[in-house]
Amino acid sequence: MAGKSTRDSARLRVLGVDPAAAGATGYGVVECMGRSVRMLHSGALRLHSKMAFTARLCEIHRRIAGLLEEFTPDALAVEAVFVALNQGTALQLAEVRGVILLAAGQAGIAAHSYSPREIKASVVGYGNASKLQVQQMVKSLLGLEEAPQPSDAADALAVALCHAQWAQSEARLGVALLPSRSGGKIRMAGPVRAVAR
Repeated sequence: MAGKSTRDSARLRVLGVDPAAAGATGYGVVECMGRSVRMLHSGALRLHSKMAFTARLCEIHRRIAGLLEEFTPDALAVEAVFVALNQGTALQLAEVRGVILLAAGQAGIAAHSYSPREIKASVVGYGNASKLQVQQMVKSLLGLEEAPQPSDAADALAVALCHAQWAQSEARLGVALLPSRSGGKIRMAGPVRAVAR
């Protein structure tokens, strides 16, 4: 049983969400074990353009709640509202984010928000990276043969990877601040690497 608790404490599972006011809302689940990471699931929720906005909000909430129940992630990460959007789109996007955050709150799962620039900098190393660069880096980090499709799913996986890297950095910092049992030497883990599939 001790082995199981050690394994569970080392595991980090994140649901990343790329919300959309009009297009598809992407989602992706990644699981980290130490320095390796793998994709568990990804996709995009496409809703009919003629569907009432309130009905779309209900469907997005239902889908995210279902993913939280199915994959039991340790955290949910969602992209922040892009400030350059027009006011109407920004307000609708904030409402979409609201139902996503509500689903996380109802499931008792911590939610984290990252700006597009933070996500690109974390995954690609460059805050102004192109969409294609993000997709290719997601493919590489997860050890996939093809870039995840649709692109909304790849964007959601990038959000999840961003949080995974942030959480691992926080954990390493916490370890570094603890007194060492090995004569003052602390071994720091390296960056996330893809697990063999």
